[in-house]
Amino acid sequence: MSAAPFTAVVVTHDSEAELAELLDSIERHLDPAPGVIVVDAASGDGSLRVAEGRAETIALDVNPGFGGATNAGVERAAADVTVLLNPDVVLLDDGLEHLVERARERDVLIAPRLLNADGSVQRSAHPLPGTLGAFLPAALPWLPRAIRERAEPYRAHTPRTVGWAIAACLAAPTHLIRFDERLHLFAEDMDLCLQARARGLRTFLHTDLALMHTGGHSIETEPFVQLARNRHDVIERRLGPRAARRDDAAQIVTFATRTWKGRRERQQLGAALERRSPGQARAS
Repeated sequence: MSAAPFTAVVVTHDSEAELAELLDSIERHLDPAPGVIVVDAASGDGSLRVAEGRAETIALDVNPGFGGATNAGVERAAADVTVLLNPDVVLLDDGLEHLVERARERDVLIAPRLLNADGSVQRSAHPLPGTLGAFLPAALPWLPRAIRERAEPYRAHTPRTVGWAIAACLAAPTHLIRFDERLHLFAEDMDLCLQARARGLRTFLHTDLALMHTGGHSIETEPFVQLARNRHDVIERRLGPRAARRDDAAQIVTFATRTWKGRRERQQLGAALERRSPGQARAS
């Protein structure tokens, strides 16, 4: 039997229905099939039953967070390239094979374009945080296309480097993937990309390859507060205090101009403001 062309690591937590659809799409579109490792973070549903016989499984007694669970899976990866896949991703074609080949060419992190269920483009790739350019999309509703794509790279029409990309689908040489387990929830993918950047490596968005990502479900206020805190801490640790302060301000401006969209945006603004409050500043 020939070795699998790459390893796919999928972290699940109560992801039974989503995982079944992901595995179906892998089997439908990829031949030869990758080696799939499903790391279950203490699910209370049938996620492990769905994976049995279709993937190697790792059952964790507790939920260590996305980073810790992913590290457990990557440690078992046998291929030279590993792809991280959220269980709520669906392959639309064989594009993942091409993503892997590009990741195999050099030490980089590579992300595809992610689409929402309705086919619209998801905000999955972002500029380097803490830069002055991060203020542009929030402060100026109309920007020339070249500047808009630089500030919001997920809108780009051609492949390009980005500051960071979400890890719903991220391919890289296996030896590059190691998450900081101090982050239990939120900002782990940003931290991974910024760690790579500190070593002179880049994150690329390949806009010609697309997968569907049905995530982004609404969550309550307290996780938004944790997200704001983790984001600040990651940027401060990797890029410095000035970059963290700039990013805090950019987040406030961004969400303040989006409050008309609904409750989620208002919650995000509240979390960003709480992060910048005097009490939070002293605590950090």
